[in-house]
Parts: sequence; C-alpha cells; structure tokens
Amino acid sequence: MNIFQLETFLKIAETKNFTTAGNILGYAQSTVTAQIKGLEDELGCLLFERLGKSIVLTAEGEKLCVYAEKMLQLKREIFLEVPPSKEPAGIIKLGISESLCYDKFPKVLLKYRKKYPKVDIQIQFINHDTFPLMLKNGALDLVYTLNPIIEEEGLLLLEKHREELAFFASPSHPLAKKTAITENDLQDLPLLLTGHNCNFRHMLLEDLKKHSIAPRVALETSSKEILKQFAINQLGVAFMPEMAGRAEVKAKKLKRLDWKGEDFPIFSQLLVYKDKRISSPIEALEKMLIQEDAE
Repeated sequence: MNIFQLETFLKIAETKNFTTAGNILGYAQSTVTAQIKGLEDELGCLLFERLGKSIVLTAEGEKLCVYAEKMLQLKREIFLEVPPSKEPAGIIKLGISESLCYDKFPKVLLKYRKKYPKVDIQIQFINHDTFPLMLKNGALDLVYTLNPIIEEEGLLLLEKHREELAFFASPSHPLAKKTAITENDLQDLPLLLTGHNCNFRHMLLEDLKKHSIAPRVALETSSKEILKQFAINQLGVAFMPEMAGRAEVKAKKLKRLDWKGEDFPIFSQLLVYKDKRISSPIEALEKMLIQEDAE
C-alpha cells in the first residue's frame, strides 16, 4: 500500500468514475485499475461495487476513506513542516462558509498568498452540519465558519470574532423609512431567508415564535446573491450576514434596516480537529485573520 494508491482511491470515491479519476490525476485507466486491484488484493476485500456503468463504495471502502484521508492529511503536514526551508510550503485544505468570502477572507487570502506563495490553500464551501466530521476524518485541515459559537467534542477553536446578522430591503421599501424596526414590524411581511438547514434562518424563526409573530417566508435559498436581488427588486426583506450586503448598501441598492429587536450572536470561527498539530502556515493564517479583525 502506498500514498499514490490512496490518492487514486479517494479520487475515484469522489468522482465515482475510474476514467475521470485517472484523467484528473494524469494516470492511464490501466494504471488506475492496477492501483485499486493492488489495494483490494492487499486488504483482501472489494473497495468498490460495479453497478452497471456506475460504481459505489463498499462498506470496507467507506472505512478505508476515513484512514486514507488521515494519511493524506499527514502527507500535507509533512510537506508543510519537514523540508528545511524558512518559507512555509505545501497544501492546506480549508473549509469555509460562503458568507465569509464576501468581504473579509478575500483580503486575507490575497495578503497570505503574497507572503507565502509556496502554500496552496485549497478552498471548499462547507455546510455547518457536515464539516465537523470532515475535520475529524482528515478531509479538511482547517475550517473558517460563520455560525453561533460551535462547541463540539473533538474540535478546537483557534480564533473567534463577533459578526452581525442584518435585515436588508430596497431603499424604496416602506420599512426603509423607519428609524428602527423590531419583530412586530415583520408581521405579514415577505421574508427572504437562507436555506432550511442554515442556523441564521433558525435563529430568526425561533425569535419570531418567541414574540408570537407568524413568519411569512417568501423565499429560502443558500444563495446570498439571490436573496439580495429579490430584496433589491422589493420582493421582501432579506435576513443574512451583514458582510454579505455591504457592497449593495454602499452602492445604495439596498438599505440596512436599524434592528432593535432581539440579538442574534454569531461569530466567525477558525476550527481544527483537537489532535491536529498547528503547522506554521496555519498559525500564520490565524494571525492574519486576527489582524484583519482588529483593523
């Protein structure tokens, strides 16, 4: 068993296609087939089931995924830490909340890449209900998320910073003329909310229930761009992270409403698995995020 076989195995598990995996990795299909057969022979079990033209992981393949991810994570850490170079190099697999990419993180990423050009940050958008397992099994090295404070066994919080949720409406919307709004002002108004599994949506709906307000949800979507476009066109009031609507407010396409209702505490948070060694490139990214928050 070697690292190349494990990389091939994980790429097939991801793409569910031997040919596609080979094309991505630059291997001939015969090489891919030989690598997987070698793994299966060594482990004494099938890793994939062939169902017509499609393939699925066997129960043994599912188990191997966890260990293969951890081994590739260790490989990334070796290249980040072992070579005798003062300049960090290697790969960081980063899971990130989409909302953080509207304002803060792109600035930090630009600074980071200028300072550490040999570190490749591979970014993947995450869901709050799946990323803890991805950290634990090594599929991600690091997570930068926007959520209520996450307290989950096995995860280590490196950094947190208070952020804001906000209500946005067209400058022509009736609520835009009010000096302040509360829960009562949302009665019978069409609301534009984030997706069904999003904590932001749950926080608002729980608050409205507490104040005996029946919500009128006109739209649910994970896309902040769609929320903003609906609000700009006076199709409702959007509730989303403040940073996501900052550019439209500056351009006077949207107005941030002055909310005087209940507080919605959310934080940008940098998380790793508790047993993960904090490499110098990860530590450098953490320091840049802290510096950005302080400015």
